[in-house]
Amino acid sequence: MATITTPGTRPATPDEPAGGTPRRGFAARVSLGRVFTPVPSEFLLIASTALILTGFGLVMVLSATMADSLAKGESPFEVVLKQAAFAIVGIPLMFLLSRFPVTFWKKIAWPALIFTVGFQLLVFVPGVGVANDGNRNWIQVGGFQMQPSEFLKLSLALWLGYVLYRKRTLLGSWKHVFIPVVPVGGLVIGLVAVGSHDLGTGLILMAILLGCLFFSGVKLRLFLVPLLLVVGAAAFFAVTSPNRMARIMSSLTNFDSTACYNATSGDCWQAVHGVWGLANGGVFGLGLGNSREKYGWLPAQANDYIFAILGEELGLVGCLTVLVLFTLFAVGAFHVIRKTHDPFVRIVSGGITVWIVGQAIVNIGVVLRILPVLGVPLPFISQGGTSLLSVLIACGVLLSFARTLPVRSAPATVER
Repeated sequence: MATITTPGTRPATPDEPAGGTPRRGFAARVSLGRVFTPVPSEFLLIASTALILTGFGLVMVLSATMADSLAKGESPFEVVLKQAAFAIVGIPLMFLLSRFPVTFWKKIAWPALIFTVGFQLLVFVPGVGVANDGNRNWIQVGGFQMQPSEFLKLSLALWLGYVLYRKRTLLGSWKHVFIPVVPVGGLVIGLVAVGSHDLGTGLILMAILLGCLFFSGVKLRLFLVPLLLVVGAAAFFAVTSPNRMARIMSSLTNFDSTACYNATSGDCWQAVHGVWGLANGGVFGLGLGNSREKYGWLPAQANDYIFAILGEELGLVGCLTVLVLFTLFAVGAFHVIRKTHDPFVRIVSGGITVWIVGQAIVNIGVVLRILPVLGVPLPFISQGGTSLLSVLIACGVLLSFARTLPVRSAPATVER
C-alpha cells in the first residue's frame, strides 16, 4: 500500500517517528557512543605513560626549584605553576589532536615545517632572540621565554614522513632518497646547530632524520651515507667550538683527578655533583624534597640535571620507575610502528619515538657521565614549558595514529 504524506512532512525512517521528526535522543546516544568507542591498547599505553611522566615531572620541578625560589624571596610554587600552566594546556590539546585523522597530518606537513622554520628565525631578531650559555636558541615574548627549536622536531618528523611516503616507490634510487630530504634537513639542522650554536638540539634533529629514513625502509647501503654525513657533521660542530670541546673533555676527565675534584665551576663541577647526587640517594633516596645538591651545589638542577635530583631524593627505585615508564612508552610507540599499514604513520611514529626516547637516553647518559654535557632536557620531566608542550603535542600525533589500529575484540562465548 502506498504511503500517503501531507505537505511539510516526509516519510519516516526506521529510526524516526511518524511525521519525519528525528529522534534527537537516539542521535545523541549515537554521538556519545562514538566518543567512548574502544581504543587500542597502544593508545592507552602511550597516553597513560605520558600522563604519569608529566605528573612525575611537575612534582620533581617543584622539589628542585623551591629552594632557589625561597632564597630569592619568591613563592616556592613560582616555577612549578608556570610549568603546570603548559601541562594544563598540553594535556587537553594532546587528547584533542588524537581525534584528528591521518589525512590532516599529511596536509599540514609542509605548512608546519615552513611555519616552525620561520619561528626559529626569530631567535636572530635583535631584541627578541635570547642567548643562554652561548646558545642563542630562545625568544622572549612578554613574560614568557620560548624555545622554537622544540617545535621544529615535530614538524621535521611530519615533513620527512610525508616526503618519504610520497616517494615510497622510488626509495631504491639515491637521488630520491637525498632530494629534498638532505638539503631541507640540513637547512633545519644548520639553523639550530650552526646559527643558534645548540649542538644538543641539532643532534636530536639529526637523530629524527636518520630515524625517519630507517623506518621508511631505505636500503642499508643508501642509509649508510646519510649516517656518515650526520656523524661527520656532529664531529665538525664539536671540534670547531671551544665550549663544546670543553664539555667533551670534561666527560673524559678522570672522576678522581685533582683538577676535577677541586673544580669550583664549569662542566666538571656540574658532572661531579650530578654523580654525587645519584650516589647520595642510594636505593630508596633521601626522601622527596630532601636533596642537598639543589641548595646551590648543582647547576641546572631543574633542567638538564633533574635526573640527579630525582635519584638523590627517590633513589634507585625512583630512577628505575622513570626508566620503566619510558620503556613502556617506547613499547606502545613501537607497536604502532609494527602494526600500521600506512607508511606515513610508520615513518612519523619512528621519528617521534627516536626523538622522545632518544632524548631521554641522552639526558640520563649525561647525568651518568656516559655522554658529554649536551644541554637537552629530560622529556616530560625537566623544567621548560616549550619542551613539555611540544612533547605532549607529539604524543597527540602518536595517539591519533594509534586510533587507526584495529581494536582486538573479546572472543565470543558459545552457550551450550
